[in-house]
Amino acid sequence: MLGQRVPVGSALCPQDVATLQYHAPCLAVDCLAQALPVPPHAALILDVACGTGLVAAELQARGFLQLHGVDGSPKMLEQAQARGLYQHLSLCTLGQEPLPSSEGTFDAVLIVGALSDGQVPCSAIPELLRVTKPGGLVCLTTRTNPSNLRYKEALETVLDRLEQAGAWKRLVAWPVDRWELATSELEMGPGTSDRDGFISGIIYLYRKQDMAQEEGVGPSPQPPADL
Repeated sequence: MLGQRVPVGSALCPQDVATLQYHAPCLAVDCLAQALPVPPHAALILDVACGTGLVAAELQARGFLQLHGVDGSPKMLEQAQARGLYQHLSLCTLGQEPLPSSEGTFDAVLIVGALSDGQVPCSAIPELLRVTKPGGLVCLTTRTNPSNLRYKEALETVLDRLEQAGAWKRLVAWPVDRWELATSELEMGPGTSDRDGFISGIIYLYRKQDMAQEEGVGPSPQPPADL
């Protein structure tokens, strides 16, 4: 497989997921579901950079039915629409335009597989927070292999700055060793298992602070058992 360029993150189709053993959508949804304070059927969820609907499929399997998706690719949105997983889909190039939703709309916002160089810029993170309800959750993922470390460092700077400003509180930072199989030699190295060829990743989960009840946040959840 090495040397063949396979789409990453939100651009993957179900066949690619099987080939790459791409675990991020399942793990991110597990992490979110454990911490969400409202029942799944009542939660309004936004899937950012939704691609073909990998995250939505995991959400539906856990009882989440009110799903909205946004993506910057009309072709990805066509495929997502054909799967019938979302109540509403919108075209939006995050980082170049705001999300097409009002402030404080969603119980939870996820962005899985799109936070890396050449995809969604770190500068777009405040938009995820803006459309989340006070007390709602934001779940983000990125890879931690060598080719993505500079982006990860820039991302964590933005995440930490928002937390220091009191905008949200980190609940989980969950490193995952078996994130997906490497698809090129550039992805191999420290952070990649020489034995099985998996690269690593990380899941972040934040709760948007309600400024009037900032001290009333419950205990932080623990991440699900690793693979």
